[in-house]
Amino acid sequence: MATLFESQAPRPLADRLRPQNLDAVLGQDHLLGPGCALQRLLAGGRMTSIIFWGPPGTGKTTIARLLAEHTDLHFELLSAVFSGVADLRKVFDAARSRREAGRGTLLFIDEIHRFNRAQQDSFLPYVEDGTVTLVGATTENPSFELNGALLSRCQVLVLNRLDDEALEKLVQRAETSEAKQLPLDKDARGALRAMADGDGRFILNMVEELFTFPAQPLLGINALSEAIARRVPLYDKSQEGHYNLISALHKSLRGSDVDAGLYWLARMLAGGEEPRYIARRLLRFASEDVGLADPNALTQALAAWEAYERLGSPEGELAIAQCVIYLAAAPKSNAAYKALSAAMKTAKADGSLMPPKHILNAPTSMMKDLGYGDGYQYDPNTEDGFSGQDYFPDEMERLNFYQPVERGFEREIIKRLEYWNKLRRAKND
Repeated sequence: MATLFESQAPRPLADRLRPQNLDAVLGQDHLLGPGCALQRLLAGGRMTSIIFWGPPGTGKTTIARLLAEHTDLHFELLSAVFSGVADLRKVFDAARSRREAGRGTLLFIDEIHRFNRAQQDSFLPYVEDGTVTLVGATTENPSFELNGALLSRCQVLVLNRLDDEALEKLVQRAETSEAKQLPLDKDARGALRAMADGDGRFILNMVEELFTFPAQPLLGINALSEAIARRVPLYDKSQEGHYNLISALHKSLRGSDVDAGLYWLARMLAGGEEPRYIARRLLRFASEDVGLADPNALTQALAAWEAYERLGSPEGELAIAQCVIYLAAAPKSNAAYKALSAAMKTAKADGSLMPPKHILNAPTSMMKDLGYGDGYQYDPNTEDGFSGQDYFPDEMERLNFYQPVERGFEREIIKRLEYWNKLRRAKND
């Protein structure tokens, strides 16, 4: 319980506007709407252990508090950043005593992914026997950061970034609470929501700062940017954000969307991603997804990487952007990728079959006596520049691994292959 002095102490706007009931929580209707996960849980009069996974400022702590109030559980809050084994032991002992007195405990662990594996394991017996109902909050993918044993005992619920509508409602609540309007014009108000990047706490912190400005003149976008520190886009180069954004870039290029490709490239660069990593992935894309539909794609990717190495950042990043545009606009074919995969599968299945003797070199007389090189035809000396000989092992029938598509340069390759196959059939009939 807060002391007299604590109750009179100033509180941040975000704390003062914290929802007092679940209906007031914004942006999470997929969990709190009629018939949705949390409403079904509460309607059934039961509470299970939960992991809330979502970006900062989406209401994880608030929802946990309100769940405790709704189910009449004692609310206990710990942060994995500041707590250790001793703190957990005290909480578990108090929860056990509370349970013996007939009241349960909702233990909320903020940043639960910060606990190591052993600390996470310490929850298991207390969750299993009902001493605590665990509600954990994490901004990281639980499947990467939490023990499988702990995850199997919890329901994972995903919280979304607050959309533009939810952020506007938060701003309006703040204006009602403070009985004043933000000194922003329409465009600046929209820019403020964009700067929040889906974080409700962050937008309320910016709003609180803007309330200190005079009501007139109204600030425009440029004045707003000067007045308020812009939030750095969420991006962790070593965690899920890293893989999500490179996946988004790769699939945008595969879908021939130049503008989306540039956007995801910019997101990665703005987040501090190593440009060489991006260049490496573009080089892979040039072979895997463009392939021989445009053989120049590989040259372009190598040139972009080399240009970056010579220029560095930020000038060299333009070469990477140029490569992104080229790859997105290029015709696509994974025929070479599929051909190699099929050939690898066959090579592993068929063991160590020898090449046919006529295509083996015979540097010694003994090898000549064994038939090495016997019957080999030198293709450039034939009438068509093509002998039509078989180069597969004698024990294997001809196989067709490479199947080019009717796109880009592979149209020409199809014509060439059809020509060689026609000559092959003629010479072997």
